[in-house]
Amino acid sequence: MDVAYWIVAVLLAVFYLYAGGKKVLQSQEQLQPMMGWVDRVPMPAVRLIGTLEVLGAIGLVLPPLTGIAAWLAIAAAIGLVLIQVGGIVVHVSRGETKVIGLNIALLVAAAAAAWLGTTWL
Repeated sequence: MDVAYWIVAVLLAVFYLYAGGKKVLQSQEQLQPMMGWVDRVPMPAVRLIGTLEVLGAIGLVLPPLTGIAAWLAIAAAIGLVLIQVGGIVVHVSRGETKVIGLNIALLVAAAAAAWLGTTWL
């Protein structure tokens, strides 16, 4: 179970560090081609989402790696599940149901990380 957790957690962490970092660092115009929804969401909210994604990525890896408050990894995974629920809601509200496949895959992976993380408790 530990190996499975680390595979899922590292893959999610790499994805969320990249995606969250882009949301934190890039302008609305730079994000627009890849993330069409940023035109309807205020940039402070986009930055907040990016910051939460980066913190979630760190939370998946750092606590279990250090052995300090390893339960935070489960909390981070649950937070990433909630971010994807929000993403699905935004896409569906915009009529973009064809693009929610990635959101569903990330939601399932984050839920799996939360479940696999319970082996430490």
